[in-house]
Amino acid sequence: MTQGIRARQRAQTRAALVRQGRRLFATQGYAAVGLAELVEAAGVTKGALYHHFTGKPDLFRAVLAEVQQEVADRVAAAADAHHDPWSRFTAGCRAFLTASTDPQLQRIMLVDGPAVLGWNEWRALDEATSGRHLAEALTELVDSGTIGRQPVAPLARLLSGAMNEAALWLAGTTDPAALNDTWAALSRMLAALRTPSPAGSAG
Repeated sequence: MTQGIRARQRAQTRAALVRQGRRLFATQGYAAVGLAELVEAAGVTKGALYHHFTGKPDLFRAVLAEVQQEVADRVAAAADAHHDPWSRFTAGCRAFLTASTDPQLQRIMLVDGPAVLGWNEWRALDEATSGRHLAEALTELVDSGTIGRQPVAPLARLLSGAMNEAALWLAGTTDPAALNDTWAALSRMLAALRTPSPAGSAG
């Protein structure tokens, strides 16, 4: 019983640190947030923070992982609302771009993420979440004949790179038409991947 209570307390402490870390990192930026502010906001001691994380970068890593998983979940939910593979694919791509315009996600995922963790680690986290969904969607499109048969891995990385660059640009622009313009450009690029329909067929 005591062990169960302690386990719950540890889980609650970690959750509070991640929750408050996410709030502070999103509103102030990683560099502006100090450990004293983090532990005060979470209502814990520095010792408690170091019990769960090796320091501020490690806490940020946990926050970023949560944010990227949340974006991946949004992408999956948008895709799952459609029946045919192409609609699922394009809805997921649009959901990713839309998520990148969310101010609560932008700073953590797109601005501070690569800077704090380095490109390689940031990219690995992205591949494990949204990148995995993209590869699965492309595999489905190849298997269904919607796009030509080809290796999925390089195509997934090319498209992921394009969308991540677009997301970074969206995070830094104030142009109200930016999202629609970016989606229009991406739609044209994606449409070029489709296998031409047989003459006289619908769609």
